[in-house]
Amino acid sequence: MINNSEIIPAWHGQLNLVYAKRENSTQLIYSHNQAPLKIQRSFYPEGIDICHNVILHTAGGIVGGDRLTLNIHLQPNSQALITTAAANKTYRSNGLQARQTVNIKIDNYACLEYLPQENIIFNSANYRQDLRIELGENSKFLGWEIMRLGRTARGEKFIDGELRSHTEIWQNDLPLWIDRQYLPGSEKVFDSPHGLGGNPVIGTLVFIGLPIASEIIEQARLLITQPLFSGVTKLEHGLLCRYRGNSTSQGRKWFTNIWQMLRSHYLNNQINHDIIPSNNIPRVWQI
Repeated sequence: MINNSEIIPAWHGQLNLVYAKRENSTQLIYSHNQAPLKIQRSFYPEGIDICHNVILHTAGGIVGGDRLTLNIHLQPNSQALITTAAANKTYRSNGLQARQTVNIKIDNYACLEYLPQENIIFNSANYRQDLRIELGENSKFLGWEIMRLGRTARGEKFIDGELRSHTEIWQNDLPLWIDRQYLPGSEKVFDSPHGLGGNPVIGTLVFIGLPIASEIIEQARLLITQPLFSGVTKLEHGLLCRYRGNSTSQGRKWFTNIWQMLRSHYLNNQINHDIIPSNNIPRVWQI
């Protein structure tokens, strides 16, 4: 039974962002935030074409009852890269579900790279995330999610609670990719080869917007360091990568290598590669 006197008041945070192409530069023309979400100042490590932004969660993590909503809109021809300042934490549930909803609209010829840092799901957490992307004509989306299930550094496993993740990508009212995951916390699921196989880290990378050449798919597979637990799938309009392993840094390194490869072939064609390298790593990842 939940003791209401012990429940911490929930956050109902919100962040609304609108990007537009103005004078050959992508600019964040509108932002509105409600605590605990904030957006840091825009910067341009790759030149004025691509706007980089870092989302900050001032509370450091979410608990049962929290509701976080992000609304991101890229107007035509704009390009943005969005990441987070640090790993997020989803704490043990107080009996309520913690939930994050992300709605993304990418207009014609716009491109978004949505690359949040990993989410650490504590044992006994109850967490759901929903991501919906609406693509315009000739627009592109590349995004990933990486989750560590349990604080493994202290020997904790995800054997209680639940994780739900729903992702949908649409274009012209047609679904391009829909992915629903449900992971109940239990010893059986954690250790089963049909579940986590004893591996506490899972990740998904998806790119949607253009057909991918077969040789790029093969190159992505050659970058895998744990072939038994990772895979690359060619989609009709992109590619999908899955990671299951025991190392957050290993999973992110593989995803980063694929992201850089896709950038050099399919993304950010307006960059002057003689001046700015296309594989510029967000500085917050190196802190």
